Amino acid sequence: MGIYPIRQALSKAEEMGLDLVEISPNAEPPVCKIIDYKKFLYEQKKREKVMKAKATKVIVKEIRFGPNTDDHDYDFKKKHAEKFLKEGAKLKAYVFFKGRSIVYKDKGEILLLRLAQDLEEFGKVEQMPRLEGKRMTMFIAPKTKK
Repeated sequence: MGIYPIRQALSKAEEMGLDLVEISPNAEPPVCKIIDYKKFLYEQKKREKVMKAKATKVIVKEIRFGPNTDDHDYDFKKKHAEKFLKEGAKLKAYVFFKGRSIVYKDKGEILLLRLAQDLEEFGKVEQMPRLEGKRMTMFIAPKTKK
């Protein structure tokens, strides 16, 4: 439209029955626009709602092991982990140490690293095994489809 002094811009907006809205106050000179402010707010809310709907929600599935988990149980839980990663969920695998089983920390770490290696084609390790209290936790994120 052009560059106008404030009074002229206000009178133009009033003639049109619209609002004079300051877009960027820090610019030299400040930038204003003649628009219907209520309609602008409505459309902005609508855009935000659409963006929120498009945003992906991260689902975290958990799988729990003991430090002495045998092969059959491990395979069973590994199949579940594969399914979770294929569905696009993050995986939180952890070894829970009860009582004195905390002395088998190395077994727990080996178990989690083995799981990470077996699930390499479905996801990548986001956080290596880390001991937090009585739990050794590892996160695996699904591989993105190209």
